Amino acid sequence: MSQELNFKQELVGCFGFPVAENPTQAMIEPAFRALGLDWRYLTLEVKPEDLPAAVAGARAFGFQGFNCTIPHKVAVIEHLDGLGESASLMGAVNCVVNRDGKFIGENTDGKGFVSSFRELADPTGQSMLLLGAGGAARAIGVEMALAGVRRITLANRSEERGRELEALLKGPVTEATGGGLEVNYLPWDGDIEVPEGTGIVVNATSIGLFPDVDARVALDVDTLTPEMVVADVIPNPPRTRLVREATERGCQVIDGLGMLVAQGVIGIEYWTGQTPDPAVMRSALEEVFGA
Repeated sequence: MSQELNFKQELVGCFGFPVAENPTQAMIEPAFRALGLDWRYLTLEVKPEDLPAAVAGARAFGFQGFNCTIPHKVAVIEHLDGLGESASLMGAVNCVVNRDGKFIGENTDGKGFVSSFRELADPTGQSMLLLGAGGAARAIGVEMALAGVRRITLANRSEERGRELEALLKGPVTEATGGGLEVNYLPWDGDIEVPEGTGIVVNATSIGLFPDVDARVALDVDTLTPEMVVADVIPNPPRTRLVREATERGCQVIDGLGMLVAQGVIGIEYWTGQTPDPAVMRSALEEVFGA
């Protein structure tokens, strides 16, 4: 009896604009191969005005899900069938999952960050300086608060967006943590000094993303101390200027690859129900970047 042949691959991908510098495919497809899955991850450039058609196309093609990156993490919500708990709380989606034909928005950014952070330290009771107020900052702020961080100093260039995130963290998130979360908004006009007592510094902005690899985060790096954990969400390049400067000052660092791999593991679990090997994913990214 001849073996049944199946030439149909399951599809997932990433919607973003611009998206050519996004390395997610380079780690996801090796993870699929290691799991023995004939799946494809497509990196798709989707202009903001084309997002409704792109989501409709994903439905038509039977995508098992897709990632959303800048600028679609908030805009995609109105085109979905529902939201998971964390995505609903933070108002941002980076991972869409096809559940029985319905597209459900989840957020793995913050969960991935917490997973990376726990490899170095316990977030419980810590104080964090969070730079930025976009989708990544929302995800990290919410999940780190739920993980036990007790003080968040939030800095953002746009006060309006900063105050929106401050209100989210002071309201629904504080309620979800059972209270005890202290949140302070800090105007970001010049170089920010790390507040005394801070143990975690996170750049959740796009400053330093390829091709602007030498762009400088307006942070007084002389206020970084060796007992701090400094994290940068930028995956390309993995060793951003901030990561290099923090390393020189003796800080423990989490580069963008760490968070990318950790959230990618969660995404694959959502899509396939299987847990990939993070070492395979990290190794594939390091090969791409020559790290």
